[in-house]
Amino acid sequence: MGLYVVASAKGSPGVTTTAVVLAGGWPVEPVLADLDPAGGDVALRYRDEAGAPLDPDRGLLSLGAAVRRGTDEVRLADHLQRVSGGLEVLAGVNSPSQVQGLGPAWLNLARLLRAVPDRDVIADCGRLMPGSATVPVLQNADAVLLVGRPTIEGLAHLRERLTSFAEALQFGTYEAVPVGVALVASYRDARVVGDVQAILDRARLPVTVLGIIAEDEKAAAAIRAGDGRRARKSLLVRSGTDLAERLYRLGRPRPQEQTVEWGVA
Repeated sequence: MGLYVVASAKGSPGVTTTAVVLAGGWPVEPVLADLDPAGGDVALRYRDEAGAPLDPDRGLLSLGAAVRRGTDEVRLADHLQRVSGGLEVLAGVNSPSQVQGLGPAWLNLARLLRAVPDRDVIADCGRLMPGSATVPVLQNADAVLLVGRPTIEGLAHLRERLTSFAEALQFGTYEAVPVGVALVASYRDARVVGDVQAILDRARLPVTVLGIIAEDEKAAAAIRAGDGRRARKSLLVRSGTDLAERLYRLGRPRPQEQTVEWGVA
């Protein structure tokens, strides 16, 4: 079905937590893929349904190895793990050095993740950097969500990163990847959405500020600890559910490349 990227322009202001919250409120059953090239957090934070640590050898690395060997029998389901709470995840790498081993497999990985039958994939890509290994994932996404703070420095980094990725995301063309922005801010600060949209419009950046991801440290700590039940009624989860619906609508059907006769499930 669809591939939705979550990332940041500077640092990582709650990207993984935002991705988890989005997955919890997603309109269809999602898979959470930890693709952060700097090293993922999902396998470190969460346990499986039996309370055991996730298998570090089963996830992005094993999927990448399968893709490199040949794509005829690759099944995404073989590389997923179900965490406590029921979410299926693709565990990420432990360090940047492991990303280098994936090499040219990233393009086929991106195409595979976008072609999962009856499931959307939410991809945590961490911090966006020019030349990042995850650029093919962004280019194949149905929509990209950038998470940032509405501060002077946060907006400066956001503008710079959007400008530097304009060509990769095909801004100004029919095939442009839709890009949304989520602002980490107080849920009561509704005006900030319009203010930031005006700033980005003046910079002629074709992106949409989708809303706020509420700054709620207690709820964020519960989610990081894998205890989503304590955060269920929080402002963070409520704002994330609203944001999930908007991001889902932002994504549009883009032409599927003829790559996946891969037995993906």
